[in-house]
Amino acid sequence: MFDLSATLQLIVSGLAMGAIYALVALGFILIYNAVGVVNFAQGDFVMFPSFIAVSFILPSVIVFGSVMHWQLPIIAVYLLVLILMAGFGLLFNRIAYYPLRDRGWLPVVISTIGVSIFLRNLAQIVWGSQPIVFPSPFALQTLSAGGLHLRTQDLLILGVSALLIAFQFVLFERTTLGKQMRATAQDRATAQLLGIRVDRIVAITFIYSVLLGAIAGLLVSPIFTVTKEMGGLISLKAFAASIVGGFGSIPGAIIGGLLIGVVENLGGYYISSDYKDAIAFVILIGVLLLRPSGLFGERVSEKA
Repeated sequence: MFDLSATLQLIVSGLAMGAIYALVALGFILIYNAVGVVNFAQGDFVMFPSFIAVSFILPSVIVFGSVMHWQLPIIAVYLLVLILMAGFGLLFNRIAYYPLRDRGWLPVVISTIGVSIFLRNLAQIVWGSQPIVFPSPFALQTLSAGGLHLRTQDLLILGVSALLIAFQFVLFERTTLGKQMRATAQDRATAQLLGIRVDRIVAITFIYSVLLGAIAGLLVSPIFTVTKEMGGLISLKAFAASIVGGFGSIPGAIIGGLLIGVVENLGGYYISSDYKDAIAFVILIGVLLLRPSGLFGERVSEKA
């Protein structure tokens, strides 16, 4: 039976989850556009900073088998994690991509898979296998408005995601750095001939991609428990969202993520929660059958 109030709540929570998929999908797209490879460690950039953050926020947490008692202010922890992950993004570029940049796409893809395996095993060694509950930054968990009961974390996700999308638009359309990033994505050789320091732009792109994953992890962790597998399903759905939107399209990644988030939430409620995680891939198959280039992808024709 159709329930308007429940449907509106599902749409809001679906948009929030879809925004997480969109942020992770943007990380995929930015690196793909910059260097022509898919970064299979993107989901682990959601997971790993969540572990780091929860280690500093909780009153006690087991790290390397010992109980630690840091309990720092949550805002300070968020800033610390973002700084650490920016440094990791630079390290990731220097280790996983830069030495292999002239050897084709396959060695780089294998390198990103290696980083993914390394981060998951490192998380297992440092924090163990037990899920950790990430505390919410809000004392009030839900807000009531017009008969709707909305999670404050969902509203935070939507607000932060909207700011990030607006920032990205301004960055790409209004700043010299953004124009250099777009030029590098379109044609690296020509960009280099024009005097753009391509290696520096690629490094900045890697850092930005890692930060998008880290922000997504910090936003979604209070909704889920923190485990070493938490980034896996999110990255799969984000990858599906990027394909649905048109792989390589930034607006497509955003729309694809929001679409999958809303449809899977509604489908889980009105059809069956058992099939909720499969809905993203049903949408992916449907889009590929009807429009292989994706919703915002360019049609490519081959000349005989």
